[in-house]
Amino acid sequence: MKKNFPTCSWSVVAALAALPAAAQEHPNVIVIMADDLGYGDVSAYGQTSVSTPNIDRLAHGGVCFTDGHATSATSTPSRYGLFTGMYPWKNADAKILPGDAPLLIPPTQFTMPKMFQQAGYQTAAIGKWHLGMGYGKIDWNKPISPSGNAIGFDYTCLIAATVDRVPTVYVEDGRVVGLEADDPIFVDYERNFPGEPTALTHPELVTTHWCHGHQGTVVNGIPRIGFMKGGRRARWKDDEMAQYLLDRIEGFLDDRWQSDRPFFLYYGLHEPHVPRTPMTRFAGSTPLGPRGDVIAEADWCVGQLLDMLEARHLLDNTLIVFSSDNGPVLDDGYDDGARESAPLHDPNGGLRGGKYSLFDAGTRVPFFVYWKGHIRPVVNSHLVSQQDLVASLGKLIGQEVPAGLDSEEMIDVFLGKKQGGRRRMVVEAGGRLAYRADHYALIPPYHGAKTNETGNELGVVDDFTLYDLAADPTQQTDVTAANPRLKERLKGEFLDLVRGYYSPATEQESLK
Repeated sequence: MKKNFPTCSWSVVAALAALPAAAQEHPNVIVIMADDLGYGDVSAYGQTSVSTPNIDRLAHGGVCFTDGHATSATSTPSRYGLFTGMYPWKNADAKILPGDAPLLIPPTQFTMPKMFQQAGYQTAAIGKWHLGMGYGKIDWNKPISPSGNAIGFDYTCLIAATVDRVPTVYVEDGRVVGLEADDPIFVDYERNFPGEPTALTHPELVTTHWCHGHQGTVVNGIPRIGFMKGGRRARWKDDEMAQYLLDRIEGFLDDRWQSDRPFFLYYGLHEPHVPRTPMTRFAGSTPLGPRGDVIAEADWCVGQLLDMLEARHLLDNTLIVFSSDNGPVLDDGYDDGARESAPLHDPNGGLRGGKYSLFDAGTRVPFFVYWKGHIRPVVNSHLVSQQDLVASLGKLIGQEVPAGLDSEEMIDVFLGKKQGGRRRMVVEAGGRLAYRADHYALIPPYHGAKTNETGNELGVVDDFTLYDLAADPTQQTDVTAANPRLKERLKGEFLDLVRGYYSPATEQESLK
């Protein structure tokens, strides 16, 4: 499989030294990315089991996309597509990463935050990362390089991977926060450290019970993926994470709000990814158990951010994008009652699929663009992708992007000035690909076991299947028999787009 990395040759330092005086004429930009939040998890799309008034404020006050997509049904490749404007399946390493993986995006590759730096912006990434750090075999007790700062962020405070993976520490500008020399930290994803307790050897330490995949080191009563030793005074407290990240954001805003330079902020919410450990004020606040509670917490976090912007008179000149990295999942490794909440709440919003799935709910996610006083409220039902933000925001701030990106420029669509979107898109889930063209979805053949907890992989499908989402949004009916020519035309388009990177025939052989 080939890799395609458009690169940038500018010197960021030189560019910042020659900033134009009018740089602040451009708006501040914030991208808020939730983690595993489904299309049906926000009340702006009609669900009534959990109230999300702050997220709804963005939806109802700006452009509300009803067919907005991540590039992948899983986190790492999705975020890769967001930051690079490239399809993640063009990078063979863009898959779910362990907590000690090397940095996925080469420091030489063009990225969205580098684009903002080139335009004179101060940039920050705070929260969920999951794009790797260093070059592998990380020594967490020394400065980690390259870190998120290497791909265009002036300031970073990051969760290295996911909340259910070790190391359970924050990494700020490449250094583990709160780490003390007499308590070094060690991480291993293959074997435990001698004498260190795990969920299997010391089940009495477990307060949040696992059901699959989470049998490693226990931190704060929660068993994680992987093994970790030391760093005890640096370990985060799960139920304080939301406030901790907000405090880092407030510190960044306080540093920037009187500056003549605009800012770009990536805010990676950790909710509602497992383990779901809400702040005390949200525990038990919804009828859906911990998953509903952390959705309410995430909504509160959005409200807190809006309050910070208003208090500093920044909201009128800040464009905010809200979305999710992939579709929802109920049981993702912990027995926290999420599956039992299914009769009360459909996180898919009636769509088929979910996290890990090629069906529509795998990548169709909440997607809103808000800019107070500049965007009129509008609903857009056309197909758009998060990877289109790179070229579109580049247009907004007067920056050209390299040739060869998969990002399509549609800033007038994102600003609500016109209806429209992209005609076609390839989506990815666990290395498999599917094709969206207008309101049709084409899914390649598949041989194998059901692979995602929502039960939507069919096991054995011998040919491409075609769904008309306009007539059948739940993807229950294969319309191939009634549209054989259309299926063949879309199949040809799909195979042309992925040629050299992916072959359904090769996948078939590997899965038999």
